[in-house]
Amino acid sequence: MAPTDTDFDLNTDNMDLTNCDREPIHVLGHVQSYGCLIAITHDWIISHASANVGDYIDATPDDLIGTAFSAHFAADVIRILRTEMQTLTIASSVARIFAVDLFQNGRLFDVSVHSVDRSVIFELEPKSKQSLRDDMAMIQPLLSRIRRHTTTVDLASEGARAFKALTGFDRVMMYRFEQDDSGTVIAEALEHGMEPFLNLRFPASDIPKQARALYKKSLVRLIADVDDPTHAIVPQFNPEGKPLDLSLSITRAVSPIHLEYLRNMGVAASMSVSIIVKGELWGLIACHHQTPHHVDYERRSAVELMAQMLAYELMQKEQDALQEQSERAALMQEKLLSRFSTDHDIMANFDLIADEIESGLQFDGIVIFSGGIYKGRGAIPTEEEFLGLARFLNTASTGNIFATDALAQVYPKAQNFSDRVAGVLALPVSRTPRDYIVLFRREIAQSVKWAGNPQKPVNVGPNGTRLTPRQSFKAWQEIVHGRCNPWTAREFRTAESMRVTLLEVVLKLTDEMNLARKRANEQQELLIAELNHRVRNILNLIRGLVSQSRANVEDIEEYTRVLGGRVLSLARAHEQLTAKNWTAASFRSIVEVEVAGFLDDQSDRIHITGEDVRLNPEAYTTVALVVHELVTNAVKYGALSIAQGEVSVSLFRENDGITIQWTERSGPPVKAPDRRGFGSTIIQKSIPFELRGTADVRHKVTGLEATFWIPSYHLEKGSDDETVIADAEIKGLTDVSAIEGNCLLVEDNMIIGLDASDMLSEMGVTETFMANTVARALKMIETEDIRFALLDVNLGTETSLPVAEALVEQNIPFVLTTGYGDASYVTENYPPVPILNKPYEEAELQAGILRVLKTGQS
Repeated sequence: MAPTDTDFDLNTDNMDLTNCDREPIHVLGHVQSYGCLIAITHDWIISHASANVGDYIDATPDDLIGTAFSAHFAADVIRILRTEMQTLTIASSVARIFAVDLFQNGRLFDVSVHSVDRSVIFELEPKSKQSLRDDMAMIQPLLSRIRRHTTTVDLASEGARAFKALTGFDRVMMYRFEQDDSGTVIAEALEHGMEPFLNLRFPASDIPKQARALYKKSLVRLIADVDDPTHAIVPQFNPEGKPLDLSLSITRAVSPIHLEYLRNMGVAASMSVSIIVKGELWGLIACHHQTPHHVDYERRSAVELMAQMLAYELMQKEQDALQEQSERAALMQEKLLSRFSTDHDIMANFDLIADEIESGLQFDGIVIFSGGIYKGRGAIPTEEEFLGLARFLNTASTGNIFATDALAQVYPKAQNFSDRVAGVLALPVSRTPRDYIVLFRREIAQSVKWAGNPQKPVNVGPNGTRLTPRQSFKAWQEIVHGRCNPWTAREFRTAESMRVTLLEVVLKLTDEMNLARKRANEQQELLIAELNHRVRNILNLIRGLVSQSRANVEDIEEYTRVLGGRVLSLARAHEQLTAKNWTAASFRSIVEVEVAGFLDDQSDRIHITGEDVRLNPEAYTTVALVVHELVTNAVKYGALSIAQGEVSVSLFRENDGITIQWTERSGPPVKAPDRRGFGSTIIQKSIPFELRGTADVRHKVTGLEATFWIPSYHLEKGSDDETVIADAEIKGLTDVSAIEGNCLLVEDNMIIGLDASDMLSEMGVTETFMANTVARALKMIETEDIRFALLDVNLGTETSLPVAEALVEQNIPFVLTTGYGDASYVTENYPPVPILNKPYEEAELQAGILRVLKTGQS
């Protein structure tokens, strides 16, 4: 039940405009006269209609309520509306149809469609004139002018001029919300001779809370004529006793209080446009006109898009300002850290700390209080006064910055030093004892230009006990005593960053230093143990190389050369690992380093293909020895021993690991060795024994071939130049690469078609051929190379069944889409194929396509 007048506070002694916060403006139950409203249930039965529907339709609300929508509108119109309803979850919460001939009599309407609760609401606005124009084309040149400016105020000023040109209103104000929810006019464009409102501040209560909530849902609100009669929604309540929610309605009437507010300002028509930045209401574009003024729905839609682009530009400017502030704060910290002495005594570095903080934060005085010692400079309390303040600060939350621009209001004893201090920002820099760096600001008598008295004395007017808005909007000054300039959000961020720096680096207490020394000792012991472990492993490995390399060598010179090469290979591998802090390293780097050591400027004789992998340190040294022996043998006996010989190295993932294929070609004839030396043992046994992998070496006449497989637990993700392709585990179907080739997309709605085309492109489809009729689709089947198709069942005046039959003849698989919900009666003549109900998501589309591509049409 909607609140009545008696729901509001009748005590006028305590009344102010915050009573408006209780007015249910989203269910006022009326529409303005420039359009009408019809609401239907989900089975297309008309449930509500505005009282003025007869001005646009040859029927009264009584004729409409409870009847089928199809009894009053043609089938083609219903098809258009149904199609637009499909786009609600794709494009936005409100669908728009411009210049549609609803009654097929040449009279054109703009139509808004949106869903709320269990109803779908259609709002109809007649086209006021039929001039050739492109509203959207106006946005880009206006936006280009806005983008030229570098500051928020300059950008807002250009934006106000742009919106005035776009809407034709006499006055356009850019209204920014402040921290206390009041709003300041930061830019204005107005007709000559009008009284300016620039820099005026409007109290927070001018815009009630529920109005702010609506501004975030519905971005544009037009009042074409403040004196125009409104028209009730019939019936007022649904069978459950609830009024129709008009939050997203474009014709919704506004509060009588707001209309009275506008009349008091001499405004006959207005329009508000929300500026949403990061999901929050940053401000409004307020448009006023001295006479009734209607902006049609198509132009309002362009205005809404322009406002969204403006919000993006404002967000970018604010991000740039935040980035600049962050860079200044980082520079301040860097300077503090670089200049801070090795002495961690706070007081010994007082001036250094104060100077660096002052470079990033404005203050009139600073006090550092640490270990019971007080030191300060500038406009500050005495030590005795500060000790009392410190006890008050101790009651605040631990570890949080405390700030106020009116200290005396929360700490009355501050009145004793109000001649020096009005506001504080306190940074706690320890837990026990409570130590602080406190910044102070003097009082400033702020001259705030209010657009009327912000306290709003009550004048009971024509709206019963509800408050009549103030009659005068002359600026007056409110001198604010006992306050300093407020601490801004940016200053808070800078202060918090500084607090963390001082806590972690500058103000280290003795126990923290002892803890750091303890951790350093533990780390040193751990490193020594790790070093001992690695040195023992390396020594054991070298010992094995020394012992095994003696076999099959003729003299000490050859033994020295063989052993030296193997030790050098280990050194190279160790060098690669230590360069990356003993983390995973690239397989490609092993080959490149070995080849560079043997072939110098002929490294192009080895070709590496496939996806590079990163081997963990344990695997890296083993594989490095194997590659060293392969390269050594190729240079001495194999393909690299003659000028025309080449080696190819291929990598590919399989069996939950990586396969490495070594192939030598164009070298001398190869035969298997009569006996196996230590080098052959390294090649054939190292990877199976050390890494639990496999090795297969084949001595073919055309050249040596070897295949190695390394399990995946020796690999790490993120090679230096690999492209990671995500698995497509969608409803049990895999291998996204299967979705390739050309697709035929048969869809008569452009927006749905474009959205589906984007999805297909993301899946890897080569090209999507779009057709909106059966004839066009059949021609594409004949002329284009189609791998699969996506068919909409209903194409308006025809179905896609002939296309499906042609695809079956050509053995081309396809998926059906439909907006009918239970579509069995529509698709019974089609072959058994996957059917997607609109609106569908990318995962569903992908699963359907993969199913027909993998399993066939049946």
